[in-house]
Amino acid sequence: MKNLVPGRIAALQEKLREMGIDAAMIYDRENLIYFTGVDDLEGGGLAVPAEGEPELFCLWMEAGHVRKAGGIEKVTPYRFPSHNQSTMMGAWLKARNWRAPKLGFTRYFISLKDYQCLRDAAPDMQVCDIAIPCYEIRSVKAPEEIERMRNAGKALAAGMRAAIGCVQPGMLETEVLAEAEYAMAKAGSMGSSFRMQVLTHSRQLNLHPYASRTPIEDNAPVVIHLGASCDGYTAKMCRTVFLGTPKPESLRIYEVLKGAQRIAVEALRPGVTCGELYDAAAAYVTEQGFGQNWVMEHIGYGVGIRQSEFYPIIAKGSAAVLRENMVVDLLLPTIYIPGVGGPRITDTILLRRDGVEFLTDFPAGPVCK
Repeated sequence: MKNLVPGRIAALQEKLREMGIDAAMIYDRENLIYFTGVDDLEGGGLAVPAEGEPELFCLWMEAGHVRKAGGIEKVTPYRFPSHNQSTMMGAWLKARNWRAPKLGFTRYFISLKDYQCLRDAAPDMQVCDIAIPCYEIRSVKAPEEIERMRNAGKALAAGMRAAIGCVQPGMLETEVLAEAEYAMAKAGSMGSSFRMQVLTHSRQLNLHPYASRTPIEDNAPVVIHLGASCDGYTAKMCRTVFLGTPKPESLRIYEVLKGAQRIAVEALRPGVTCGELYDAAAAYVTEQGFGQNWVMEHIGYGVGIRQSEFYPIIAKGSAAVLRENMVVDLLLPTIYIPGVGGPRITDTILLRRDGVEFLTDFPAGPVCK
């Protein structure tokens, strides 16, 4: 990945100049991976001026590895606890001697200590948000990134087979997930980047549930939503298994969601806006009689270093244009009807110039047991 770093830094610096920002101050793991090319960097800070050479600060014990594995030329080590990434980034800023510098941050990913050290170095600094520009730069994937996500998808298939093979009434959700995690690890996954889901029917209408010690009900759908990662890059997939004799309406809902995903995938090509993609799926759900129960206005996100990246977002009214070699997930929302709603499906999909590739290559089902 190190060979990709100069181009990524150049793209970031171009964004900074467009926004009138003096420097990007990057601390979060996702963007450190992307802009340094090192997927196992901890305790690092990357200062990227709009003009000039970026500088990466890391623990002295890791400096040799970071120089060898990454694409940043200027790597400055520090010794903890006398220094840390916060103090080093503050010293870098102070040495610039800028008056009221405009600094870009990736929104959610700065600690109070980081902020305090920068403020002490430049009390008149202006804080700017560069989260979406960073996600936009990251949205089009290089072949090396795609291959890592493809490998994550292969591990996901092993996990889904294990989960579907073992799930039965009375098992705890966490017991099913344990079998899936073991199978994914054996297949090469280095872990999930989100709290995975094995959900009995009564918990499926919650917005952000995760596998718990709840027993799985019989005669009902079970949602299995898994994630895997390979060398810093992720993939995710969701399927629904039907145990015993489920309600026919629940099965129909899953078939409608499969149809909505199919319609969205047929429209998934470079040049289409995210809003158009959403509208195609929503129109199909409405035609099937469930429009009033289709309450989510987001049906997919970019996928890469993070399992849900915030560009592109497949959302109602979004003017963001899809491009070749973007990777997105489609289509996680369910149809919200108490007692029968809850089934879900999603896949990680690569946009090609002449079609798509499912990086999560696994039968859609439904699986009935």
